[in-house]
Amino acid sequence: MLVAVAALFVLTCTFAPTASARVTKAIWGPVEMPNGSSAFRLYKDLGVDVFQIQVQWNRVAERRPNNPTNPRDPAYEWPSTVDRAVRAGRREGIDVALLVKGSPSWANGGRSPAFAPSNKAYANFLTAASRRYRSVRRWMVWGEPNRAANFQPLPEGSRSRVGPRRYATLLRAAYRALKRRSRRNIVIGGLTSSFGDIMPRPFLRFMRLPNGKPPPLDWYGHNGFANRFPRLRNSLLPGPGIRGFRDISDSDTFAREIHNTYKGAYRRFRRKGPKIWVSEYTVSSDQPNRAFPYAVSRKQQARWLKAAFGIARKPYIAGLGWFNLLDDPVTIPSHLTTGLMTYEGKRKPAYRAYKRVP
Repeated sequence: MLVAVAALFVLTCTFAPTASARVTKAIWGPVEMPNGSSAFRLYKDLGVDVFQIQVQWNRVAERRPNNPTNPRDPAYEWPSTVDRAVRAGRREGIDVALLVKGSPSWANGGRSPAFAPSNKAYANFLTAASRRYRSVRRWMVWGEPNRAANFQPLPEGSRSRVGPRRYATLLRAAYRALKRRSRRNIVIGGLTSSFGDIMPRPFLRFMRLPNGKPPPLDWYGHNGFANRFPRLRNSLLPGPGIRGFRDISDSDTFAREIHNTYKGAYRRFRRKGPKIWVSEYTVSSDQPNRAFPYAVSRKQQARWLKAAFGIARKPYIAGLGWFNLLDDPVTIPSHLTTGLMTYEGKRKPAYRAYKRVP
């Protein structure tokens, strides 16, 4: 998740859809509702295409497995929540996308889960995970590696190439492992945040392998949060920390930059692509909270959602994931209010807006 946006943007209140293509609708949220019922009934009602959930490697494999590519190795303790999500997805006809992050200390030199692990160890784990979750086709490699809290080493300073280059080798290892398992696997790399210790634009530019090529991937993942109304070609206000920022309103610009990065390195991207997978987008309703220092009304939240999915109809976007289904309980200090529903189950206008997205 995100913390604070470094600079303010202009709130724009107009939007006109420019395309009619069907949107791939994704979402983050619980597997079960607070009352214990399956959340997938609601996802079905919403018309969700893809449910996204994390697999935290450091929790699955606290000790080193003897046979790391075998999901039945005794060292692995697979999360029951993910197991239930995959089963429910198959039952309801909803695809599941897995984001695999967090390295165990035995794989990263005794450091915190944010540190980049051995490439081989990460690839072995992805092989095991893809064997356990055979129906999963979308695989996200880490999450927001342009933020130091999520990925290390990431030295301070927007000009540092250390973190992006380290991530590039990890992504290449993940890509090879997942494609060996099945050519149908879609490997989603990048997964940048719209802002961070290294902004998305320089992170993309610095994300290079030792041979100078960008790492292989199918789609480029990005979390396009911002506190301005979603509209393509919104202009950024000048100010410190803005250079290289990319949010949902910069999707056209970022798509061109991604294409320019990849078109000379991989034949399949000569004319177009890679597409952007907007893994996370949201706006808080009612009040600012611990993740976002800005908020809009519930009615406005629905309008922002509709506008964001309008952008997601563009052919250079593979899909958009809303974060998330439920607000936090009000008893949690600075509770999140990004849900389509309150924690108690009241449907906000955004619920209806999401459901109506074609």
